[in-house]
Amino acid sequence: MLELKVDLNERSYPIYIGQNLLADVGRLTKHIGQCRPVIITNHTVAPLYLNSLLGALNDYEPLHFILPDGEQYKTLTSFEQVNAFLLQNNCARDTCLIALGGGVIGDLTGFVAACYQRGVPFIQIPTTLLSQVDSSVGGKTAVNHPLGKNMIGAFYQPKAVFIDTDSLSTLPVREFAAGMAEVIKYGLIHDEQFLTYLEDNHDALSTLQQDVLMHVIHRCCQIKAEIVAQDETEVGIRALLNLGHTFGHAIEAQMGYGNWLHGEAVAVGMVLAVRLAALRDVLTGAEVARVEALIQSYQLPTVVPKQMSSEQFLFHMRKDKKNKQGRIRFIVPTSLGACALVDDVSDDTVSLLIGR
Repeated sequence: MLELKVDLNERSYPIYIGQNLLADVGRLTKHIGQCRPVIITNHTVAPLYLNSLLGALNDYEPLHFILPDGEQYKTLTSFEQVNAFLLQNNCARDTCLIALGGGVIGDLTGFVAACYQRGVPFIQIPTTLLSQVDSSVGGKTAVNHPLGKNMIGAFYQPKAVFIDTDSLSTLPVREFAAGMAEVIKYGLIHDEQFLTYLEDNHDALSTLQQDVLMHVIHRCCQIKAEIVAQDETEVGIRALLNLGHTFGHAIEAQMGYGNWLHGEAVAVGMVLAVRLAALRDVLTGAEVARVEALIQSYQLPTVVPKQMSSEQFLFHMRKDKKNKQGRIRFIVPTSLGACALVDDVSDDTVSLLIGR
């Protein structure tokens, strides 16, 4: 098992990465303490892993609530349903919520935890690659709104993150690919050597070879933990973790949440970001081609949805959380392994990138 720490002083917490962590009763109960556990999961994950977790926590007599699966259920309606369940079961401030699932479950559960009785503890048990390398770490919690992704939420840190790599054995190929978009992102923003590792270990990673898989997850979490420790509430450097997301969130909002997976939209967003960097003469054509080839090798899209116009992109991007004083701000690579936040990209440049 690998372990690392998100260093946020009194809000610091560990990330555990290994196999069979759902059955690690002692480590789980250490972070639950004397609280009453309530497991939040969905209809896809529950048949696979809920009983194992319930069994591990049997002495606590845990409660559980099962939501439908999909990004389209990451809403205020679902938020209200979970809160109603807690109230109906007389859950008090000594409740500990446990998010068992992917990014939707983790974000939603964290937001409920931040708000229920003004804050109760929660634990992340992410079961998708995307949530393991990204959304379960750092305390961003939220729900979507029809006019924008993750626009209603809070920064609220978990007590611990348990990344059980065994859960990836049941992950659909498309969902694994979506997670690889976030993995590739870390190399682009912080570590060019990591990009080389992803190129060299494609087959081992795609077949879930454990040593390679654990190294990749650990490196992603390590990069994110270091950045979050410097900028917990995204007033500076943490914004760089949104590489590809300005374009990607626009795709998700326009195409309908769940029709494009988050990682798929981010993959296209990263392609647009590196092409933008080439237009600004900070990346070469060969470097852009290298990034596109890596993204394609993990079965991710690289082409903008043919239904979307540049006007539709701009409409959604004007609602992006990074924007300031009415200016759209983009994360743009300055080299492979480094990025910058820029706000001088014209609408005409966006239209050129979109190609329509």
